[in-house]
Amino acid sequence: MRVAESLNRALHDVLAEDPSVRVLGEDVLDPYGGAFKITKGLSSRFPGRVLATPISENGIVGVAGGLALAGGKAIVEIMFSDFVALAFDQIVNFASKSVSMYGRPLRLPLIVRCPSGGGRGYGPTHSQSLQKHFIGVPGLAVYEVSPFDDHRELFGEMLARGEPCLLFEDKILYTRQLFGGGVADDLFQYDLLPGAGGVARVYVDDPEQADCVIIAPGGLAHRALAAMRTLLLEREISCLLLVPRRLYPFDVTPLSPLLERAGAVVVAEESTAGGTWGAEVAHQVHSRLWGRLRRPVSLVHSAASVIPAAAHLERDVLVQDTSIVRAVQELLP
Repeated sequence: MRVAESLNRALHDVLAEDPSVRVLGEDVLDPYGGAFKITKGLSSRFPGRVLATPISENGIVGVAGGLALAGGKAIVEIMFSDFVALAFDQIVNFASKSVSMYGRPLRLPLIVRCPSGGGRGYGPTHSQSLQKHFIGVPGLAVYEVSPFDDHRELFGEMLARGEPCLLFEDKILYTRQLFGGGVADDLFQYDLLPGAGGVARVYVDDPEQADCVIIAPGGLAHRALAAMRTLLLEREISCLLLVPRRLYPFDVTPLSPLLERAGAVVVAEESTAGGTWGAEVAHQVHSRLWGRLRRPVSLVHSAASVIPAAAHLERDVLVQDTSIVRAVQELLP
C-alpha cells in the first residue's frame, strides 16, 4: 500500500469511528478528493462532514479552530504546506494559546495537514518544508508522516492530545510504499524504539552496534536509507536510522543510550538552515552527551535558496542521499 492510500484509509477510519470529526479544505470533495487524493471518497461516504471551503487558509483554520474549541474535532487540509504561512496567526496566536489562556485548560482537537517538500518540480512557492517555523510554540505539536508508521494510530494520537497539531506530509512520500512487517528492504529491518513515543529505528543486524546514528524525519527516510546502503556497501560503515513520528515536543532522552554507543550523530532535514528542528535536536544531543561523543553533531540541510522548478537545479538545492553520505564520511574519515 502506498503512503497516500494509507493516509486516505486512516481518514476514512477516523470519520467512521468518531461522528464529531469534520474535514475542511479546498477541493476536498469528490470527485477531486484534494490535490493529492488524500480525501478521496470521504465526502461521498460522509456527506455534510467534509466541507469544501473558499481559498482562504486563514479563514479555514480559524473556522476549524472555533469548531474544535466548541466541542468538535477538525482536520484541515492545506493544499500545499507553503500556504500554511497564511494561517500562521490562527495557528500560533489563536489555536495554540486557546488551550491554556482562558483560566482553565480547554481542549482544542485540531489537525492541520500540510503536504510539504520538493522533488516534484512545483517551484519556489509550492515546494518548501516550513516545519521549523512552528517548532517551539507552546500548545502546538508538530508531526511528520513516516513510511514506518501506523497512520490510523497517528491520527488517533493527534486528536487525543486535545491541542492543535500540524502534520507535515512529504509529497514524494505519498508515492512510496508503506513499510510493514519489520522489513524496510533486502538489507534493513526496523522496529519501534521502546519508550520513545513512536520513533522507528532502522538497522542492519543489531541497532546497538552502529558506527553512526542518523536522525531524520519521515520525508527523508528513503534518502537516509539510500545513504545507509551506500555507506555499508562501499565504506563498511554501519548506520542506525531513527525516524520520529512527532517532531515537537521531542525528547532525545530515550535515544541517548543508542547515541552514546555510536558516538557519532548526523541530523538530517529538508528545511533550510537556521532555527530548525534539526538544530534543536542537535542542541539536546550536545547538552546531554557531549562528553561521550566522538565528534560534534553534524547537521544536514537544504541549501539557502529558493527551490527551482527544473529537476536538475532542484536536486542541487534539496538534501539528497549523497548529502547524508558526505556528512557521515566527514564524521568517520
